[in-house]
Amino acid sequence: MPGAVNLSAMAGNRAPTIYDVARSAGVAASTVSRALTRPGRVSRGTVARIETAAAELGYRTNPLARALPTGRTSMLALIVTDVTDPATAEMLRGAQEAAGEAGYLTVVADAAGRPEALDRALSTVDGAVLAAPHTPDDDLSALAASRPVVLLDRMLSGLPCVVPDIPDGMRRVVEHLAALGHDLVTYVAGPADAWADGMHRRALRQAGCEYGVQSRRIGPFPATVAGGLAAAGELLQRPTTAVIAYDDQIAIGLIRALTARGILVPQEISVTGFGNVPAAGIVTPGLTTVASPLRLMGAVGVRHLLGLIARPGPEAGSAGVAGSPGPVTLPVTLVTRGSTAHRRRNRGVPMSGGGTYLPTFIPAT
Repeated sequence: MPGAVNLSAMAGNRAPTIYDVARSAGVAASTVSRALTRPGRVSRGTVARIETAAAELGYRTNPLARALPTGRTSMLALIVTDVTDPATAEMLRGAQEAAGEAGYLTVVADAAGRPEALDRALSTVDGAVLAAPHTPDDDLSALAASRPVVLLDRMLSGLPCVVPDIPDGMRRVVEHLAALGHDLVTYVAGPADAWADGMHRRALRQAGCEYGVQSRRIGPFPATVAGGLAAAGELLQRPTTAVIAYDDQIAIGLIRALTARGILVPQEISVTGFGNVPAAGIVTPGLTTVASPLRLMGAVGVRHLLGLIARPGPEAGSAGVAGSPGPVTLPVTLVTRGSTAHRRRNRGVPMSGGGTYLPTFIPAT
């Protein structure tokens, strides 16, 4: 009898099955399967009855089981190098929100983990978004051969990606520092294998030519607060008027190290970063930085990926990425805070730890 449920079958807190739903709705189990995976093949009235029965019983579909007739799991992998990195965390948040809005579950996987574990994770998903700046190019290409893949904050020929407008961001930083009188800046490099680091250096050279600002590089350093702490010693061996750090983490570590050594920021050294992570507005002084749309980057990456997954036909290639559009470049902005100031030429300023630091600055107005 439709609607009748065998309560004894539900005893013992057993999770309801598709057969329980079928008995409750008065239909065959195969009809329940079609209604939950391909509702267009079942009448609206029957779908409504089945959905009501499933809700009353607390039945939840298994995405892996649902994948058997459809070839889709409605699951995406978010592959990252360091989930504790603030920029990565923001991108993950945006990616998970966009996936949830589209009815997809997400699985976070460690790009630095064992290859077999990563392969196992990919076998259960429809595609992957990668925020993994240190993963070798060959490994990324191999991943893309098995599943649709979208890169975040990184470019690789032949693969779709979502990136911030680094050249424009660097131009804004250099323009800002040049307007404050800085004609020589030090770039504190991030990891040597990071795509963004190479982009920063090229963009700095170009912007320096445009605004008459010379630059030099120290590093590489890890993209962490500890990396910024380590960079301070090398920086102070060659005094500078301003610093452009690879990212906010390095910039924050640098501010901490300089302050501990009695060097005032920005009165003695101006410091800038990239990213605009939440801590950039909390550190003292507040960090002047290029704001990348980190959460939007994650969301756009997922939407781009879902478009690749939905693309029918052989033109998508075996992994759904061949012939995909070029990079999606998102705009950036410069957030000016207290870590930058006007340069004052030919005057020494007493350091809080003793002695005099040259060259120096007057505060921006």
